[in-house]
This record gives sequence, structure tokens and C-alpha cells, in this order.
Amino acid sequence: MAKVAIIGTGFIGRAWAISFARAGHEIALWDASESASGAALAFIEALLPDLVQYDLLGGATPGQIRARMQVAQTLEAALDGVGHVQENMPEDLALKREIFARLDAAAGPNAILASSTSAILPSKFTQDLAGRARCLVVHPINPPYLIPAAEVVPAPWTDPGVVEGAAAFLRAAGHAPIVMKREIDGFVMNRLQGALLEEAFRLVEAGYASAEDVDIGLREGLALRWSFMGPFETIDLNAPAGVRDYVERYQSIYAGIFPTVQWRADWTGPALDRIEAERRASLPAERLGERQAWRDRRLMALAAHKRRAEREIGR
Repeated sequence: MAKVAIIGTGFIGRAWAISFARAGHEIALWDASESASGAALAFIEALLPDLVQYDLLGGATPGQIRARMQVAQTLEAALDGVGHVQENMPEDLALKREIFARLDAAAGPNAILASSTSAILPSKFTQDLAGRARCLVVHPINPPYLIPAAEVVPAPWTDPGVVEGAAAFLRAAGHAPIVMKREIDGFVMNRLQGALLEEAFRLVEAGYASAEDVDIGLREGLALRWSFMGPFETIDLNAPAGVRDYVERYQSIYAGIFPTVQWRADWTGPALDRIEAERRASLPAERLGERQAWRDRRLMALAAHKRRAEREIGR
């Protein structure tokens, strides 16, 4: 198994560490903050019993997973002998440029250098690097130890072999890579999520539905199919003769809707006031942490269910 360096050990870094250690890799954790890696290990140690309860450690014990993780005292030590580097520093372009310059200088020539950034195009922070051909974005949905999808986003100069190598590495670790052909703002997942959020805000701002009714539409409707099928497979199965039949039957409905969505709701205006008031009435601010833990346990149960269903019913 390749050694993996986790650079930046906040929410995303420590989540990647669990995922890659579960796949059998040795993990070196490094963070510019001396206390951050220790805090990450404490979080991981507390979480591992829950993951084993749902059979989400690949048959390993919490002790075995934890034994695969070590804190590196220096960046250079973390990169020694590494095959894959996953950078998880804050979303700051200057910081990304600085850390990738250090990674490119110190990591071995065959190491893949990946960033978890959710918003910065890889071309923006790798263009001046001597080893820019081995650099790309690998962006997860948090937490990656529960949500398999991860975007693989090349810069214009990323070696195609590096793209495929990163995708293969992810697949071997149990992930489902979205292999993009070229970079674009928002990548795939945030563009899809953003389109849905835009319409959700429009519906509330214009007074058509409450925030809870919009959530019901996803939670008790579309998301039930979307938890195991994408939108294209969904419409392929929603007409007798498949996707072309669906388009012939229903595209006029969407053509009629399209002109009504060509405006942006003010996310910071009265709509936000109404949404926040609804959310805080349903969930007081002091219970957000409790509800986040509930969300993660539900994700664990869903992940366990999906794995069982794939074995019993098929993928």
C-alpha cells in the first residue's frame, strides 16, 4: 500500500485520513498548527467505534485503523516516501500557491499532488510549478469516509496518466471518482448543488413554498431515488422506452419552466430571514452540534444499507 500524506488536518483532512487508512494505507498527518493533528487523532479515535458498529471499517478494528496513522513533525517528514498527497488547507489562493510550491519541491517525483479545494481551479495555484503535470484537485463531499463520490479535476497541463492514477487510487479506496475532462468553476457537485439551491431560494423568496416544504420535496421525494440513481438514470427509467422517450414526453414542461428561473434570489435578504427563522424554530442554534452528529449517524446507516443492498440486490 502507498504511503499517503494528509496536509492540513481539519474537518476534511481527518476525514480523508479515515478513508485512506481504512483502505490499508499508512497515513502521515501534518498541519501548520502544532495542535491540529493531535485534535484530529482525538476526533478519529472517538469516531472509529461508531464506524465499526456499522461495519464501515472494511473488516479492520479501530485499533488497526488508528495504528496506520502517525503525526509528522515536519512537512518534509510527512512527504518522505509518499505516493499520494492530499492537501486540505484553507480556501485561500495565496496559501494554496505557497503550499503546493513546497509540496512540489519536497515530494518524490512520482507522487500525485492533490488538493481538496472546493472552489479554486487547479490552474490557479499550479501554473508556475516545475511538477505541475502531477497536480490536480480531488474534491470530496464531506465526510469522504461516508460519501464515496469525489471529483478529480485536472488543470490544462495535468498529465492524463496522473488523472487516471488518481481515479484508480480512489476506486481502490472505495470511492466513486467523478473524472472531469477539464476544469470549470464549481466543478460538478457544487454546480449541481448550486442550481438546486438557487431554485430553493427562489421558491421561498417568491412565496411559493416554505423552507420545510422545499426540504420535504427533496428529503421525502427526489432524494430517495437520487440516493442510488443519478438524474440521467432516473429519467431513463421514468419513461417506457427510456431517456429519449422521456425527453419527447416531458421536455416541453421544462422548456416552459426555464424562463421563470432566469433570476437570482437574494440569498442575504428577506428570504434568508424566513429560512433562518424556520430552521431555528425547528432546531435551536445550541442543538446544531447534536443534529450534525445525528446526520453523521444517519449517513453511517445509509452507507451500511447501500453496501448491503448492493450485495443482495445488485448495483
